[in-house]
Amino acid sequence: MQIATTFRHMEQSDALKSYAAEKLERVKKYIDEPIAAQVFLTVEKIRHMAEVTLTAKGITIKAAEETNDMYAALDAVIDKIERQLRRYKERLKDHKPSTDTRSIEVQKSIVTAESIEQQIAPVIIPSKTISIKPMSVEEAVMQMDLLHKDFLVFTDSSTEAINVVYRRKDGNYGLIEPTRK
Repeated sequence: MQIATTFRHMEQSDALKSYAAEKLERVKKYIDEPIAAQVFLTVEKIRHMAEVTLTAKGITIKAAEETNDMYAALDAVIDKIERQLRRYKERLKDHKPSTDTRSIEVQKSIVTAESIEQQIAPVIIPSKTISIKPMSVEEAVMQMDLLHKDFLVFTDSSTEAINVVYRRKDGNYGLIEPTRK
């Protein structure tokens, strides 16, 4: 921890400087990152003011206190800083994501989906196998409507060729018939 102590309207005191450093050591239990602290000790007639500014990664905390004694002012300001840091830690705990298995599964599927998108070659996704039965085009359209599908692969009963019936965007139906060369 880096501590910069500034004395205003008073003589520099090593005892006050070391007391402030000793009290600021209590703050380390709340934040383990590198901390920079600025301590301002000011005397105005009979008022003794202590002001502390803590800066750590992503957080800045300020507190000030004034009493008739500089040591009491330092104690009070460090207590305020500790309360603020305790509240900050509790907020961090409250906002941590839950560790239930559903969120972990979703995260895993997102990672696999991203890795599939990043691949250059297209990926073949396994699908189910169906048996193609011979039927007419009208029967295939009726079957497709009953199954609520957008397309249906079937064998034409008259030509015995594999055909595809599909629903077009305009609401009509399309038919794909293979031709042999």
